[in-house]
Amino acid sequence: MTVLLRRSGDLPAADAYSAWFVAASPLGRRADVVALPAARKLAGLGARLEAAFDVVCPAWWRLAKSLADSPGAELAYATTCAGYGSDFGLMLAWAHLAEEMAAAEERCLIVCDDPWLFRHLAAIAGVDAGRPPPITPVAISLWARGHAARLALVVRLAWSALATRRQRVHFVPGDAAILAYGHPLSSARGDDAYFGAMLTVIPALKRVLHTDCGTAQARALAGDGRTAALHAWGRVDWTPGLMFVRWRPGRAQREGRFGWLVRRAMALESSGAAHAINAWQRLCQEAWLVEMRPRVVAWPWENHGWERALCRAARRLGVQTVGYQHTVIGPHQLNYSPATNKDGEASLPDLIVCDGPAYRDQLAAWGVPTARLVIGGSLRIARADGDRYDPEGPVFVALSARRSIARQQMQAVVAAAAEGFAFLVKEHPMYPMAIVETDKLRRARGGLAAQSRLSAVFYATGTSGLEALLAGLPTFRLLPENEIAVDVLPPFAAAEAVAVDGLAAALRRARKPEPLPWERVLAEVDWALWRRLFAGGEVRPVDAPRQQEKIA
Repeated sequence: MTVLLRRSGDLPAADAYSAWFVAASPLGRRADVVALPAARKLAGLGARLEAAFDVVCPAWWRLAKSLADSPGAELAYATTCAGYGSDFGLMLAWAHLAEEMAAAEERCLIVCDDPWLFRHLAAIAGVDAGRPPPITPVAISLWARGHAARLALVVRLAWSALATRRQRVHFVPGDAAILAYGHPLSSARGDDAYFGAMLTVIPALKRVLHTDCGTAQARALAGDGRTAALHAWGRVDWTPGLMFVRWRPGRAQREGRFGWLVRRAMALESSGAAHAINAWQRLCQEAWLVEMRPRVVAWPWENHGWERALCRAARRLGVQTVGYQHTVIGPHQLNYSPATNKDGEASLPDLIVCDGPAYRDQLAAWGVPTARLVIGGSLRIARADGDRYDPEGPVFVALSARRSIARQQMQAVVAAAAEGFAFLVKEHPMYPMAIVETDKLRRARGGLAAQSRLSAVFYATGTSGLEALLAGLPTFRLLPENEIAVDVLPPFAAAEAVAVDGLAAALRRARKPEPLPWERVLAEVDWALWRRLFAGGEVRPVDAPRQQEKIA
């Protein structure tokens, strides 16, 4: 046996292993609080973890598809392979890494305080497991937290349904509409963070807001007279039932090879109100579809469970659906693939409008029928103007939407600032965090496009890395040691990966690269296509291949 599996309170003698790492999770201890010999920490842990994740992605697809028919499956995130909402893939990656270490010659210690992950790892051949962490206290804590979260949500949603009711007058049956998330950069002046100037270019278009949008913001956006919150179609008497909504895997699924991880995902996802808000979204969107019968609805498509339900409901009602592939995908956003759709392409939009050729090709490679794919251009990422590279300029930092990753970015930035590098730090607009400014570390005013002279860009997740490569800037991507920073770059593009303690060294050797060709990734907005789609003309997926040939 080459792997020792222990919890942090039951560590072996220091001479019992030659390398170690902490299999961290939200239910375990942080890697930096376990007192172990620093010199023997497994080298390149972040890179090895991401490589393991790349290997297990197909297995996650297959497992998620096998869970797709379980009650409440489409309310969950593990079952749709949504990496931003579920760490199920990360758990599979830890298990794969443990298998690799069990097959190696060196004796490795894995420290794990996650009670479910520990038991899954203990079943791997070649693993010598100690006493597992107790499950019951953690399970009870998650259960109680979930009930409290759902109770608070029920109260909030009941109020939202009442407070937004009057916004329904902004719609009449047959209106074409976009369905957008509540984003702080959207406004009542015609701007939308996801659809850009679409509301201005097509004045007859209406906007309905996803239920993630709070009442105050919905009220502000509805000031344009053609926006309404989906909450407005919700009924107060629906809200009590949300207390009991959750994903319920069957017994066979809870006791199979991945049973411990399925039970873990079930407990973790039920510890909040995510399933309840997803159920509310489905109720509200179907009520809106039934009453308003829009001739066409478009939304920022990511193939989440609520979107699959929207497609099925709209098809039953004769409403045409257009999913806008509005951002980036890359190798890790597995939810975009129909591999986990329980009914295959039946729950895909009638047409998927892509922002450019790179991600259209990826969707096709992942199994989306090419007849449903068309290029409509990028409404969110503009072509870079001019040369913004300055070797003496600051480093632009785009903080991740994941707070745990953003904290590691800041740890790397503070360390590199101590060595003399200057930074402009931009927090994620939807997930602000405190930033202590110094002479070497300042808060950025605006995003990457608003900056003039930069020496490099440091990011972890999101679109900033792609924007930096398109602008011809040295680009560095953080590799966390305890989770996956979702890679969103197309296969022909890459940023240099750096560990938390490797940023300064990477910046010292930075050189200006050739800009990534914009046309290879994205396309100019095809307003004629969008006008035709919203004008009520039939959405004809069969036209897509001919348009692709023309663009190519």
